[in-house]
Amino acid sequence: MFKVLVINPGSTSTKVALYEDEKEIVRSDITHDVETLKNYKSVIEQLDLRLEAINKWLSENGIKVLELSAIVVRGGLIKPVQSGTYVVNDIMLEDLRKGVGGEHPSNLGGIIGRALADPYGIPVYTLDPVAVDEMEDVARISGLPELPRKSQSHALNIKACIHRYARENNLKEEELNMIVAHMGGGISVAAIKGGRIVDVNNANQMGPFSPERTGSLPSMKVVEMCYSGKYTLEEMKKKIVGMGGLVAHLGTNDAREVVKRIEAGDKKAKLVFEAMAYQIAKEIGRMAAVLKGDVKTIILTGGLAYSKPLIEIIIDMVGFIAPITLYPGGDEIEALRDGALRVLRGQETPKIYG
Repeated sequence: MFKVLVINPGSTSTKVALYEDEKEIVRSDITHDVETLKNYKSVIEQLDLRLEAINKWLSENGIKVLELSAIVVRGGLIKPVQSGTYVVNDIMLEDLRKGVGGEHPSNLGGIIGRALADPYGIPVYTLDPVAVDEMEDVARISGLPELPRKSQSHALNIKACIHRYARENNLKEEELNMIVAHMGGGISVAAIKGGRIVDVNNANQMGPFSPERTGSLPSMKVVEMCYSGKYTLEEMKKKIVGMGGLVAHLGTNDAREVVKRIEAGDKKAKLVFEAMAYQIAKEIGRMAAVLKGDVKTIILTGGLAYSKPLIEIIIDMVGFIAPITLYPGGDEIEALRDGALRVLRGQETPKIYG
């Protein structure tokens, strides 16, 4: 029997779970006060806060780290890698601390995991991190050579959806062409060709706006804002990731609250909500072009896939492209667990970063 601790840091919470093999022993969503998080200038500064919260959770649930077989964490913005399960080694740890690929709460996963595991010599793994890169070369070119497009996405859940759809429909992943739209605090819309993510919007900087992120913006206006003297570099970064999207327009990142406002007659909330759905559907259409219309299914997943009003708008716009498959939520925790168990059971050899 293998004991596996799973850690998945998100923008305002840290999901944690303990498993004995596939059996869930305890699972929680440790929420972090949004106003407190606003006081931190960077994600890495939240390390002590989140580590203290996890240690408290471990203590409350009687979990002893020394009894664990492994810790597995959501991967962050490291250098581009192939999909698969990786050892969180010292090279990866340093890149997570530096934020070589950018700033994201998932960067804390490997750092927290190693802080817990190192005193006991327990292995720490990560699976299909945000930096998974399977993009075709033509998709990397932008209008400026200095600014190539990069593959940064919710690869963990996207890959889990590919595995699930293939398993449920008795199909081979390498034969699958599909579009997967992960819709959460950030939104990744990916073109899947032969089971690989050959194109995807960078959920931090491009594509649809989301509950917390601006998505693509008018570039000249962004430049003007940056040089207006009104904002610091850090303030601009927060505007784009964390304080954009629904937060900027409506003051909330909770789509359920927005729907309640719409039902109460809030016309502004209705327009902004419909605009988010419109942009998601438009991005799906772009990815259909990448696949030349050869699309087996469109998978809608992530927390926003629970929103019936949002889903109805998207289906109305893109239902003509391919059948729609709904995988609401997307269980990244179980995907992480399964990756660790495959390694522990000798079914998969972990990759070495760097």
